[in-house]
Amino acid sequence: MLLSLLLAADAPVKTAVPIPSSPELGKAEGKCRPNEAGPSFLVSVNGLKDRKGHIKVEVYPATDADFLQDDNILVYQGKTFRRVEEEVPQTGPVQVCIRVPAAGAYGLTVLHDRDNNRKISLSQDGFGVANAQHFRWSMPKLPAARVVAGAGPTRINITLAYRSSLISFDPIKP
Repeated sequence: MLLSLLLAADAPVKTAVPIPSSPELGKAEGKCRPNEAGPSFLVSVNGLKDRKGHIKVEVYPATDADFLQDDNILVYQGKTFRRVEEEVPQTGPVQVCIRVPAAGAYGLTVLHDRDNNRKISLSQDGFGVANAQHFRWSMPKLPAARVVAGAGPTRINITLAYRSSLISFDPIKP
């Protein structure tokens, strides 16, 4: 017992974020492979404002503390984080497949990054989660973004919301 306490005292202390944040984090694990049958989300993105930029889909652990946490912190802590970024197709439906490590609950977000700056521009970009189509100035909480993956591909529809007033984000009206 004493030896294990002494060894623990000499163990290096992990810093909070030892790896730099990178737009590449989670991408290798997130991109679906052709004909893959394991747990994943097949996300249909609806309500695009236009066909500019990229669609970014991200998966987080389904806990309040981890939802929307910095990607480098989640990866360093060995928690689930997945990201898929694809150019918005010029025509046709927009579908993005993102892998998850196992069947179960996750938080899932979709960003229409219209200006390709890799972050949310409140005045330009669209944002969506599975269980909400309307947002105020704050980011959604986990219950709005919670989705459950089955043993194979799980289909989800996400309708994007864009800034519609000083305090509101809503789907584009047809």
